Amino acid sequence: MSHFSHFNDHGRAKMVDISEKKESSRKAIARSSVQMTKGVYENIIHQNNKKGDVLGVSQIAGIMGAKQTSSIIPMCHPIPINGVDLSFKWLPIPHDRFELVIEAEVKTVGSTGVEMEALTAVSVTALTVYDMCKAVDKGMIIGPTYLLEKSGGKNGDYKRMEKDKE
Repeated sequence: MSHFSHFNDHGRAKMVDISEKKESSRKAIARSSVQMTKGVYENIIHQNNKKGDVLGVSQIAGIMGAKQTSSIIPMCHPIPINGVDLSFKWLPIPHDRFELVIEAEVKTVGSTGVEMEALTAVSVTALTVYDMCKAVDKGMIIGPTYLLEKSGGKNGDYKRMEKDKE
C-alpha cells in the first residue's frame, strides 16, 4: 500500500508539514479551454456581450482564483504568489465552432509549488467565460484542464509530453 502524504498515522486527513522544506523559485503553467458556437465567439471578440468584456473580466477572475486557491482546496497551503499571467488563444474547430485556449503561469518563491494555483486560475477563468456567455450558449464545453509544466522544488521539473496533451 502506498503512503499518501495527506493522511496521518490514523488514516485521517492532514495538511502536509512543509516547515522543513527548502524555499526555491517555483513556477507552474496550466491549460484549459472553452468550446463555443461561432455566435458566442463573435460576441466575445467584438465585445458585444451584455455582461461586459468577457476576456477582461475572466482574466481578473482567474488571477483572483489563483490567489484564493488555499481557501477552496482543503489541503493547499496559503502561499505568497509573486505573479500570475493568463493568456488566451482562439482556435477554429469543426462544425463552425471555436475553442478559447486559456493558459496561466503562476510563480512564487516558497516551500511548496503553485500547480494548484495555476490549475485553479484556468478553471476559474473558463467558468467565468461560461457564466458571462451562458445566456447565448448553455452548451459550451469546458476542458480538458491540465498541468503543462512546473519547475522548482525537490521533485524537480515536469513538462507534459506532446503525446500526453489533449
